[in-house]
Amino acid sequence: MTGGSDSEIVLAPLDEQALPRLLEVAVKGADPIDVMPEVDGPPGWTPERREAFLQFHRRRSLNPDTATETAWTIQVGGTIVGAARLHPVHRGKSVEIEARVWVARWARGRGIGRWVTETLIDAAREGNGGRYVASTSTDNKAAQRLMKSVGANVELRGDDVDSHLDI
Repeated sequence: MTGGSDSEIVLAPLDEQALPRLLEVAVKGADPIDVMPEVDGPPGWTPERREAFLQFHRRRSLNPDTATETAWTIQVGGTIVGAARLHPVHRGKSVEIEARVWVARWARGRGIGRWVTETLIDAAREGNGGRYVASTSTDNKAAQRLMKSVGANVELRGDDVDSHLDI
């Protein structure tokens, strides 16, 4: 999946070769809590947290026996700047498509998140998803504005903000 601009945005399928580079981008440009589930221990990118990041992606998207989602690296001009994931969740007769997107701090504010979100919504529609779901923290105002701008219903839930878009 590609976008047109001076610095082309590309969603490239995550693979073992790209995974260490994605970890490097996460370490340099994101807090662990923004890119993976919590890991016990001191804050920051500890060796244990780095290994947990690799294992998380291997388990959730790279190992065919355990994969539950599809993951991509977000690349701009050939450089990895973040990641995107789609996870289908079956709720009775309907399907929700849970999306997770993160962009490194140094690449934010350039329209990358908008392009990725619109691309993921289109992919969810093509996959016959019934509802597109994204969550963020209450302090991530940019993500909240983005989801509102694409027509999502944005709701506060404790320290989290859930966005729902029927597709």
